[in-house]
Amino acid sequence: MMAGGNVRFLVLILAVAICGAASVFQPISDSHRSAALDVFVPVDGSYKSLEEAYEALKTLEILGIDKKSDLSSKTCENVVKVLQSSSSTLKDAFYALNVNGILKCKIGEAGPKDIVSQLQAGVKDAKLLLDFYYSVRGLVLAKEQFPGTHISLGDAEAIFRSIKSLSQSDGRWRYSSNNPESSTFAAGLAYETLAGVISLAPSEFDPSLIQSVKTGILKLSDSIQKYDDGTFYFDEKSVDASQGPISTTASVIRGLTSFAASESTGLNLPGDKIVGLAKFFLGVGIPGDAKDFFNQIDALACLEDNKFSVPLILSLPSTVISLTKKEPLKVKVSTVLGSKAPALSVKLTQALSSKSVDSSVINNQELKFDADSATYFLDSFPKNFDIGKYTFVFKIVLDESAHEKVYITEAQTKVPIAATGAISIENAEIAVLDSDIGSVESQKKLDLTKDGAVSLSANHLQKLRLSFQLTTPLGNAFKPHQAFFKLKHESQVEHIFLDFLGLVEKLYYLSGKYEIQLTIGDASMENSLLSNIGHIELDLPERPEKATRPPLQSTEPYSRYGPKAEISHIFRIPEKLPAKQLSLVFLGVIVLPFIGFLIGLTRLGVNIKSFPSSTGSAISALLFHCGIGAVLLLYVLFWLKLDLFTTLKALSLLGVFLLFVGHRTLSQLASASNKLKSA
Repeated sequence: MMAGGNVRFLVLILAVAICGAASVFQPISDSHRSAALDVFVPVDGSYKSLEEAYEALKTLEILGIDKKSDLSSKTCENVVKVLQSSSSTLKDAFYALNVNGILKCKIGEAGPKDIVSQLQAGVKDAKLLLDFYYSVRGLVLAKEQFPGTHISLGDAEAIFRSIKSLSQSDGRWRYSSNNPESSTFAAGLAYETLAGVISLAPSEFDPSLIQSVKTGILKLSDSIQKYDDGTFYFDEKSVDASQGPISTTASVIRGLTSFAASESTGLNLPGDKIVGLAKFFLGVGIPGDAKDFFNQIDALACLEDNKFSVPLILSLPSTVISLTKKEPLKVKVSTVLGSKAPALSVKLTQALSSKSVDSSVINNQELKFDADSATYFLDSFPKNFDIGKYTFVFKIVLDESAHEKVYITEAQTKVPIAATGAISIENAEIAVLDSDIGSVESQKKLDLTKDGAVSLSANHLQKLRLSFQLTTPLGNAFKPHQAFFKLKHESQVEHIFLDFLGLVEKLYYLSGKYEIQLTIGDASMENSLLSNIGHIELDLPERPEKATRPPLQSTEPYSRYGPKAEISHIFRIPEKLPAKQLSLVFLGVIVLPFIGFLIGLTRLGVNIKSFPSSTGSAISALLFHCGIGAVLLLYVLFWLKLDLFTTLKALSLLGVFLLFVGHRTLSQLASASNKLKSA
């Protein structure tokens, strides 16, 4: 039987794994600015709500896009209407002040006083966290926008304690005192609110209050989640499922940066978590949802301007280096929003090959700096730097020690790099071998860089051998990611092989002329090829009766990729339901036995005279009956909405409870019965 021959250089499918912790993060760029114009599209010059208007205007302002003139007219009308109305909600007033801070709308003289009075009343009457948030943060905005208006909280410490009472031991917060569930998203709102209370306080706070909040922040940071690439983020555990990781993390960042901005807090966070949070939002890419887009940009803006440390991000314009073109390695360092970084140096500490992660090809190489393009580059590589996949490890060192208190960087930044080049293809030949002794019957040299006209013939008792050598620019053996050997019969039946076992059956016993095609490809191979080698005339045995027949070939070779035939299906007509009266009669028949059961109880003279009279025994009996009722209720809930696992979990707890109180009740009844008999 004809089969594949021995190959001098065995071509395998090689899956090369790059270090899982290596990722590339890019700062905010023009692509975000372009996408923002598509995401935040007003309708007839305005947005549906002031909340949407604020999120759009704030995002565009951070990105440096001026759209105020296009939106100011109608949006300012809505702002003035809300601020001058005594019936406006705290939420509407809060977002109206946010929008006004951006658009600078013309508010009447009475407007500031009315809205301040409304917000102060909101603080006084607030019970829910959101009411505290909207009213306190609204007063902070009013104080910034209306300098002539005196705004302060005389009972700031009492308000602070009221808000603090909603905190939990794990650092999360509740939305109200009546709701036992806590939320990470609510923690961010709480820290923003407390920061506002501190800024509106007429005097300094009790340091113990500030310290208690800082302790809660440290506990909250313990719940932060982490990816393998050093990315940190917050997420909800149970309550408020509408908040995802993006909105939750953004809320916490806004809260922490606001709280840290208060001079009296002295809050500080670990640098690795600040960088990790920045990497989380940069790793999101460009969100398609307007809310997520706003949360991403606003959170990054908070990290860009905070009292902890400003994170610096190392990015690469390209992670592919062409050794053929002798391209340099280029690196940029900037803030998360793409602002210029301070004076620093970048070192390439290691270049680890995916083939040998224990040894580094490059060690402690400092990159040169181009001031015109603000780019660090490495224009030459060592002689042993070959094509392949690497993990480059960079280190950023600030030139001035004073900048270390302002900026923060990763200890090490790992980036996946692909080095590409032209692969040499040598010693290519194709041969037909005798199956028994392996002697060469016919052999031809090949030039795989161009199409050939090789003509061969063979039968099912012979073997076909295709061999070639692939080497890198440094002369090392190269294993491509993919290599396909393809035979195409003159009837257009195609066969793609990675091996040649059972070749006769795969060829459907079709004798005749076959075109030979070889495909070699790899991400590191700049000269991947698709070579038409020639043809081979095969003489195969006749097809057995039960052998698989070749599939029918379409006259249009690309029709297989076209639209498929439409599938029509008619659903079964629903069966006719019985009349409503019949259903009611059936329900009555089901209820009748229960009514008979109740009548039987009265006939038998059932009573509760034996119900224990002593306090302890009565409580046990009452708990036992309540437990039975709870089991019956659980069955009803299982029928209505609970799943099996939840039901079994609750039933196991109730079973243990019933076992305890039931045994106690029966023991007391037996003891009472024995006393009566002995008497």
